[in-house]
Amino acid sequence: MPKAAVMGRRPASHRDGVSMSAATNRPDTRVVGAVMAQVEAALAQSGRRPAVIGLCGAQGSGKTTLARAVLDTCVEAGLRAAVLSIDDLYFTHAERQALARDVHPLLATRGVPGTHDVALGLSLFARLDNGESVALPRFDKARDDRAPECDWPRAPRGCEVLLFEGWCVGARPQAPEDLLAPVNALEAREDADALWRTYVNAALSESYQRLFARLDRLILLAAPGFEVVHGWRLEQERELAAEAGNGGAVMDEAAIARFIAHYERLTRHILHEMPGRADLVVSLDAARRPVAIRERG
Repeated sequence: MPKAAVMGRRPASHRDGVSMSAATNRPDTRVVGAVMAQVEAALAQSGRRPAVIGLCGAQGSGKTTLARAVLDTCVEAGLRAAVLSIDDLYFTHAERQALARDVHPLLATRGVPGTHDVALGLSLFARLDNGESVALPRFDKARDDRAPECDWPRAPRGCEVLLFEGWCVGARPQAPEDLLAPVNALEAREDADALWRTYVNAALSESYQRLFARLDRLILLAAPGFEVVHGWRLEQERELAAEAGNGGAVMDEAAIARFIAHYERLTRHILHEMPGRADLVVSLDAARRPVAIRERG
């Protein structure tokens, strides 16, 4: 199931393509309040509409669940709001197969910079800035392909708040020298010449920075370390399997370990680099409980 519609002036029912565990279906009210303070500050300080709030965090950290709770709070406050995930901007399966053939085989796997349709994202942002009602794409993770356009929800006309969430939202590229040594077995065995990671870093350096430049606020859900991501992602996959039924493919533990290896380099870089510049950092423990909430300055 793709991510459901998440916008409007009245509360609605929302479900994620990969929902969080029961423990995180209701985010800590302190975290929701802290994010809403960032929303309100962005609305007060920026003449642009919508105010774009970036939510970044490792796989399984609770970004989508938090975005849903903040959306509900915005709607209750009478704000026209919507949610867009960077995951919903993935290239289609066929487009990623072409990248794998023409550039590097690892680009067949969705996730890293270079596997998103950034031009589509920039077009959506421009239309929202113009006050249009916009159909927001949805990606069906169980089928590893973009959902049909008839399943795309619409952001409201005159949208005031856009919550833009994703594992690499707001990320900055690494220095070229940091790409030389592999960070895991996947890179050592399948990207020995660093072609894939150099391509990913170049994409992040260019078009993605134009996309992220539209953010009015950046919020980081900071995992205690990359080591917890496998367990978090495994929970997501089990819940995705339950929702997909017999209609889509899901990954076993070995496949998940390989999948998240594609994300390891940039996830570690984000956890090291982003806390010093994010407008709000929510530090999580291994159970995804907030242990500290810090605003910049």
